[in-house]
Amino acid sequence: MANNLYNNQVTPKGYKRGGGVKKPGKVKSFFGKIRKKIVPTFGEQFDKAKKSGKKTFKSTRDDKTKGKLEYNTKTAVEVKAAKKRMSNRERSGVGDTSKQLSDKGAAFKLARKSGKKTFTHKGKKFSTLLKGEKPNKIMPELSGKTSKKIKKFIGA
Repeated sequence: MANNLYNNQVTPKGYKRGGGVKKPGKVKSFFGKIRKKIVPTFGEQFDKAKKSGKKTFKSTRDDKTKGKLEYNTKTAVEVKAAKKRMSNRERSGVGDTSKQLSDKGAAFKLARKSGKKTFTHKGKKFSTLLKGEKPNKIMPELSGKTSKKIKKFIGA
């Protein structure tokens, strides 16, 4: 109760306690409006382009590349959300190679699917076994006591 009363009190200058922001006077606001028209900040240019529905805009703030660079009006969050919605095939059409297989990866995938033990890529031989995977040992069919001893010795 006491905190609520304290927070709602008003100081003599017109500020509420808790850090209110004072509006600029008539002179400052006048110069601010003129500055926005003549030399808008990057953020103001971005907002204006986004509100008008443009996909890109050219900034006039950078001294070296004034008006030469084009900037996108999408925010990083919007781009990330759009990438999540796209499939791998759509991403490749846009030019994003992050989810595409390399040449060697594609050759590995094809050889593994077809059941081969090795495949050749750019003149070198590679195995189709995954990391930590052991090759299947096919034991010959033996019968009798000797086969049991051999299998026990080998660990099959």
